[in-house]
Amino acid sequence: MRDIELLAPAADKHVAMAAIMHGADAVYIGASSHGARHKAANSLDDLRETVDFAHQFRAKVYVTVNTLVFEHELPQVERLVWDLYHIGVDAIIVQDMSLLRLNLPPIPLHASTQCDNRTPAKARFLQDVGFSQIVLARELTVAEIREICRTVTIPVECFVHGALCVSYSGRCAASQTALGRSANRGKCAQMCRMPYTLRDADGNIIVKDKYLLSLRDFNAADNMEALLDAGVASFKIEGRLKDAAYVKNVTAFYRRRLDEIFAANPGKYRRSSCGESSFSFDPLPEKSFNRGFTSYFLSRRRPGSMASLLTPKSMGETIGNVNDLHNGDGISFFNADGEYQGVNVNGIKDGRIIGSRPFRLPPGAVIHRTSDVAWQKLMAGDTARRTIRVDMALDEKGLTLTDERGLEVRVALDVTRDVARRPMSPERVLGKLGDTIYRLGDFENNLEPTTFIPASGLAALRRRGVALLDAANRASYPFEYRRQEDPAATYPEERLTARDNVANSLARAFYSSHGVKEMEPAVELQSDYRGAVMTTRYCILRELKICRKEHPDKTPSQPLTITTGPHSFRLAFDCARCEMSLFPKQ
Repeated sequence: MRDIELLAPAADKHVAMAAIMHGADAVYIGASSHGARHKAANSLDDLRETVDFAHQFRAKVYVTVNTLVFEHELPQVERLVWDLYHIGVDAIIVQDMSLLRLNLPPIPLHASTQCDNRTPAKARFLQDVGFSQIVLARELTVAEIREICRTVTIPVECFVHGALCVSYSGRCAASQTALGRSANRGKCAQMCRMPYTLRDADGNIIVKDKYLLSLRDFNAADNMEALLDAGVASFKIEGRLKDAAYVKNVTAFYRRRLDEIFAANPGKYRRSSCGESSFSFDPLPEKSFNRGFTSYFLSRRRPGSMASLLTPKSMGETIGNVNDLHNGDGISFFNADGEYQGVNVNGIKDGRIIGSRPFRLPPGAVIHRTSDVAWQKLMAGDTARRTIRVDMALDEKGLTLTDERGLEVRVALDVTRDVARRPMSPERVLGKLGDTIYRLGDFENNLEPTTFIPASGLAALRRRGVALLDAANRASYPFEYRRQEDPAATYPEERLTARDNVANSLARAFYSSHGVKEMEPAVELQSDYRGAVMTTRYCILRELKICRKEHPDKTPSQPLTITTGPHSFRLAFDCARCEMSLFPKQ
């Protein structure tokens, strides 16, 4: 059976614990520094608490140290990884290859999607130099993912839900060049979520103030079986800046989806952690923040619409009947001019919405609920319980507990016994596991019928047994260790550009040792970078249905430019590769 991992995001320890309770097999979370979400840093003490909680369920904790590392920061990063290793973190997610040249403990390293992992050759190289897991680029089709999975023997991780970067991840310099905020240093200004005006070579406006680079959110729920069949071992939810309600809902949704697939394919897959989660709600992704959904390129190389051109804000869920709304809900719609509008609901009267301000719904307008007060109240409470099955057997010598992980402990029966005056039911006392992470499975009572044990004695047996199980789990937790680097592995290319993100001497030494001949310094080290700031499989021309291949008669004169505020970018199209690039307009 293949072990399959559901990997959830966590802004902090509270969100991490919520993710685990709602079915995550692993979480990824930021360290105190050098994480690609600058606003989602966590102290060592909080990470230690997260690790201890997760490991109860054999769930893993991956910590992101996935920014570029500047030369003077190398000793700091080295100390950080040692600290993470000592508190039991399961792996480090990295982008900068300098970490393979630092004096690190034998902790597993995962290759972040920012390493631009989109070819079999790149994936095989990362495996050969010692990475234990590879996070694939989000732009790949299922067929391309299958080819990569066939090329490597280590687990392959792919995103299945959440916000999409329009550029190949790790290769976006728009924020850095425009505002001095490096996405590869965790400070992305989200240039892709801004409104742009598109002009042709003569300055004519083609589209005005539309969110031309703002993609819908990823949703691969309908492709899960195909991804499993392709060989994917880890399914990743995006969202390290999302709140607990979002993570609870989306994690529970994909937990349920995977469990359904597992049940339909007995003996083929199993989850990589243990325990069973029960929810007090019906998980629905559209209830959480979303810009509308797209499966992106999973199904085919050139899909249809995938952008959210009218707004980068949440679309919420579509409402078919206004009577389903409640006082305090927030709704959104597009007015007659195609502008995104929002209003709070103060009531419903005669099938009409009474808003917190005057508003007019165009005929046939689609209403989206972007804020559901009843849902928010529900999600603010305890919405899941996760428990591990434990079987018990009681005999004259003591109590044996065996859990679903295969751990077995035995507690000697040294309590006072007597002759039973009436039949006793020790299961009622021993099975009271409500304040623990365990639930009773099978119970076998092998005591002589005449043996009586006081309830206090049975409760003491149960407490000692649970404590022993907890200790056995801690003592036997299956840590993994870093794979060895093959010094003969050759990088697939001999020349690296600025967007390959070489920012320090150790990264240069790493690439040199693996056959790279030329390296430009990272964009962050250049004062006047004029190269491409984005390259993407998404194409504005295709999105607007003026693709040069599909609609040559509609294609405007080039070069095209897009402008937002003071920032302008020239568009370049590689139709043979079906890619679009953005360059600073000179």
